[in-house]
Amino acid sequence: MASAIPGPRDLPESRYDLSTYWGRVKHSAELSDPRMLLTTKKKLEDAKSLVSDYKNGNIKEMTPQLWTAKKVLDSTIHPDSGEPVFLPFRMSSYVLSNLVVTVGMLTPNLGTFGTLFWQITNQSLNVAINTANSNKSHPLTTQQLATSYAMAVTASCSVALGLNSLVPRLNMLSTNSRLILGRLVPFAAVVSAGVVNVFLMRGEEIRKGISVFDADSGEAVGTSKKAATFAVGETAISRVLNATPIMVFPPLILVRLQRKFKMTKPIETATNVGLILATSFVVLPFALGVFPQRRTVDVTRLEKRFWDLKNTHGKPVTKVHFNRGM
Repeated sequence: MASAIPGPRDLPESRYDLSTYWGRVKHSAELSDPRMLLTTKKKLEDAKSLVSDYKNGNIKEMTPQLWTAKKVLDSTIHPDSGEPVFLPFRMSSYVLSNLVVTVGMLTPNLGTFGTLFWQITNQSLNVAINTANSNKSHPLTTQQLATSYAMAVTASCSVALGLNSLVPRLNMLSTNSRLILGRLVPFAAVVSAGVVNVFLMRGEEIRKGISVFDADSGEAVGTSKKAATFAVGETAISRVLNATPIMVFPPLILVRLQRKFKMTKPIETATNVGLILATSFVVLPFALGVFPQRRTVDVTRLEKRFWDLKNTHGKPVTKVHFNRGM
């Protein structure tokens, strides 16, 4: 993000009002804009230079070119490390990176092997995205990463296989109801395992705390476990909100279409891809906009040691902000 570029002067956080949900939705639409994947190294360096000039006082006010530069950095640079996020794991690639996996999971009549394959693939992608976009205050060791991944895969596959086995035996339900529930099994697996995944992959943040900064001066004032709990919990909720429409609407619409029209396998697959792609592009900004990326909270909501802090200018610290992660 542009906040990673050093300088005594802060950029406006957004051209939109981030205190409102609609403002965050429009801001998130810029972060997830797939056109940002076409950003070249030269364009990235030019954006850094332009933002640096503003933050060091060489440019006096925001211009359209500066807003574009900020958009490039916000969608490419990690706010903590200042390095580009690996391209497939950026939020601008979220829909495209997840498309193949989601289509695979929502393919009707998957057997045991297909269910296991796509659930493992999905959790592998989730681990990569979580790690690439997490708060960098306390990075996981390789062993912690492997353990968290194994537990997330186990949770995902257990839920998927368990429900696939249970649903056909629910004889008290009609055939149509069992069909619909069967199509929603991937949703249940993804949501439950996705939440587990976020907490496991970012558990170190909750155990050790994340860096928090004075909202007025921007200087670091310590690490907070409570701030980490806010950050990780809100990220987990955001993932559920994002997955729900994508994993629910397309399969239910596909069921209705299959009843009305006789579909060949290629047409069924193309329809499934189109429904998932359209839903994903529409939903992602609304899910990302639920919570601010950089969270500001009153110090009274954190540990007591923050309540009476003063910054280097001698002013009381009343609010702090931190990177929530994605």
